[in-house]
Amino acid sequence: TIMIIGTLITVSSNSWLGAWMGLEINLLSFIPLLSDNNNSMSTEASLKYFLTQALASTVLLFSSILLMLKNNMNNEINESFTSMIIMSALLLKSGAAPFHFWFPNMMEGLTWINSLILMTWQKIAPLMLISYLNMKNLLLITVILSVIVGAMGGLNQTSLRKLMAYSSINHLGWMLSSIMISESIWLIYFLFYSFLSFILTFMFNIFKLFHMNQLFSWFMNSKILKFSMFMNFLSLGGLPPFLGFLPKWLVIQQLTMCNQYFLLTVMMMSTLITLFFYLRICYSAFMLNYYENNWMMKMNMNSTNMNL
Repeated sequence: TIMIIGTLITVSSNSWLGAWMGLEINLLSFIPLLSDNNNSMSTEASLKYFLTQALASTVLLFSSILLMLKNNMNNEINESFTSMIIMSALLLKSGAAPFHFWFPNMMEGLTWINSLILMTWQKIAPLMLISYLNMKNLLLITVILSVIVGAMGGLNQTSLRKLMAYSSINHLGWMLSSIMISESIWLIYFLFYSFLSFILTFMFNIFKLFHMNQLFSWFMNSKILKFSMFMNFLSLGGLPPFLGFLPKWLVIQQLTMCNQYFLLTVMMMSTLITLFFYLRICYSAFMLNYYENNWMMKMNMNSTNMNL
């Protein structure tokens, strides 16, 4: 409840100091959710989270004080420089590249429910504050880096939590680009992303799946479960017939209207890479690991043993 209140304070505040206070309440209420006595990884993750968020909060407080002092110091402080510092602090809070290094490592130590909160709810407040700032050049660089890092980082992952973390960084790039165009498109994208992430993490949590090899061996008997799981995977990647393509379509349409062709090309290329590793997982699960195939292999092995 306090975590939700913290986010609402940030979103509804009319000063940077009030926004900082909301972020701080949000941070201090999320850390007890992370720490689990049975898991030493979660304690490490909560410490990492605290340190990075505390650093970002300190920088945010410092820059908001600078903005307040600006009126008293006869405009000696450059406002764009202060806005850039605020933007960097907020990007660190949300886990966008190049400030993303804490995010995948921390995700590795969390439960699926905490991961879901981190990927969705914890991004609302920083992204809302980013949408108030008019720093298109810095946003442009961040978007390009986020989509590339999200695409490249997920290529060699066997851990599902890290895969979801890099996917989150990639989607964050898309969200930041939609913030540049319009706030309503950003909200639509965020809602779709939250919905798809919720379904996937909910299924991972029910079946206690944490690594890639568990995906292949788990759904041997139930084809419907297998299909629903991997359709959500492809939807998160943004494959056209599925739901996840719709918000991307809206962003693509708006970016072409704003003549942002270079940015759009980079974003679409990176999404193709993310789709490649999602498709690779799905192809392996559907084609190579299914029950009949396993049964046939056992039959063949038994017959060879009999022959010997």
